[in-house]
Amino acid sequence: MLIPLILSGGSGTRLWPVSRKNLPKQFLELAGKGTLFQQTIARTRQLPDVAAPIVVASEDHRFLAADQLLEAGIADATIVLEPLARNTAPAIALGALQALHRDADAMLLVLPADHLIGDTAAFVEGVRQAMPLAAQGWLVTFGIRPDRAETGFGYIRRAEAIDGHGFRVEQFVEKPDLATAESYLADGGYDWNSGMFLFKASRYLEELAAHAPAMLAAVRAAHAKATADLDFVRIDRDAFAQVPDDSIDYAVMEKTRRAAVVPVSCAWSDIGSWSALWLTGDKDAEGNLREGDTMAVDTRNSLLRSHERHLIATVGVDDLIVVTTPDATLVAHRDAAQDVKKIVEQLKAAGRSEHSLHRVVYRPWGSYDSLEEGERFQVKRIVVKPGAALSLQKHHHRAEHWIVVSGTAEVTCDDKVFLLGENQSTYIPLGSRHRLRNPGKLPLELIEVQSGSYLGEDDIVRYDDVYGRA
Repeated sequence: MLIPLILSGGSGTRLWPVSRKNLPKQFLELAGKGTLFQQTIARTRQLPDVAAPIVVASEDHRFLAADQLLEAGIADATIVLEPLARNTAPAIALGALQALHRDADAMLLVLPADHLIGDTAAFVEGVRQAMPLAAQGWLVTFGIRPDRAETGFGYIRRAEAIDGHGFRVEQFVEKPDLATAESYLADGGYDWNSGMFLFKASRYLEELAAHAPAMLAAVRAAHAKATADLDFVRIDRDAFAQVPDDSIDYAVMEKTRRAAVVPVSCAWSDIGSWSALWLTGDKDAEGNLREGDTMAVDTRNSLLRSHERHLIATVGVDDLIVVTTPDATLVAHRDAAQDVKKIVEQLKAAGRSEHSLHRVVYRPWGSYDSLEEGERFQVKRIVVKPGAALSLQKHHHRAEHWIVVSGTAEVTCDDKVFLLGENQSTYIPLGSRHRLRNPGKLPLELIEVQSGSYLGEDDIVRYDDVYGRA
């Protein structure tokens, strides 16, 4: 049984301000149709006799993953929730243990959820070529044939051929400086380390037991205490906190004698920076990648990405990255794109929310957009999915006014339940138990005006919640 294992725990800080902790790059539409996560899932569906995927995701992203799987038409995926980030080696171990519940001979195709592959046919052919090696007990990684001297990727040095397509791995190499990367390109015996793998689930666990036994024991203990929660497999938090943090490369691949590499040329990118996205995109005659409402005069080799209804205009500039969102604007030189993460670090240190939250925040029932706020008031645009409902709740410090813009709202306020249509409104007094539900077949959109002494999102007492939140 070939089971795709999708690793979806990354935070994508180098693509700030679009990618943030609570909405990282794998769940964004950055290139092509669908999010990177959905594109990854779609590629696996092109493989013959492929089983339903296993997704390892952060607990914070559980509803994003579930919703995007459903949008992609995948209803039978297993979503394993990591309560804490512990890097790729433990995440793959969780997936392997889960896969063995389905099939003792399960083959795992390990794929990061945030990569871009332009040539799906070449990717599928690479997997086909790797299958016999994996069946023989090799731990296969996919090496990307380099087309430039790249300092942002790790490299794999190929040794002797194993069969017509694979090679034994001689060495994994850290990200090189430019001169070293140029020597690798000239040598011809090096591939980029893609972070994609194919192996039997049982073989991976055997190698983990040999090279990182404490990690495997801790992962087994955490997985043994897992519980089913809605559509998710929830890993025990306290047990998983004991798991060492390490990557599959350091924990297993650099130590095993059974590492093989299958080189592929599939227009791959890890979209690790805005410069990487610029490289992969369709550019205009001046070399500019432009998205959204943009105007460019005497501008070359730049990436301009505008948020809706926000014009970006550039004059007389080269090699720039200009990205806007409703609450932040990034301007950077293309050569400094890897340093965008330093802005995120400064935001964290300053205690600001822009590193983690967008102005638009997604919830399992829909989303809200904070339009305006001031002393003792806040205005939000709320969208509720058809059939969805917010929790039955109350607030200690604020009252709310709701005005329906479109759709139908079912409102619970203390002992009253009533419907509101377009242009109708209601008042929710401070301390009242209330709930908002969309009973219709179209999205419900309303404007909420909050007023009170404290307007934080933690001023919520939930009495009933269908999404399992506290």
